[in-house]
Amino acid sequence: MSDLEISLEEGESGGRYFYREGDNLAEMTFSSAGHSLMIIDHTGVPDVFRGRGIGLALVSRAVEDARAAGKKIVPLCPFAAAQFRRHPEWADVLNR
Repeated sequence: MSDLEISLEEGESGGRYFYREGDNLAEMTFSSAGHSLMIIDHTGVPDVFRGRGIGLALVSRAVEDARAAGKKIVPLCPFAAAQFRRHPEWADVLNR
């Protein structure tokens, strides 16, 4: 969906997707609930990145990875929840 280089750091209990440009960092953090559920709890995009679709790229990458791993997503973060409402094609990974 995007040509931005979104990186992933992951541990046993969760992790983050992030995009870095110079000293600026945008990130989306998540917690893991078992092996099949990802809970997106925060998305932070600095003002310098606003309007460039970086927040959407972070959530999109999580959706792609969840699909590939057979996981479901709980979008607790208001930004992520709004993106799920805007993208009904992501319904297959939305935990209802």
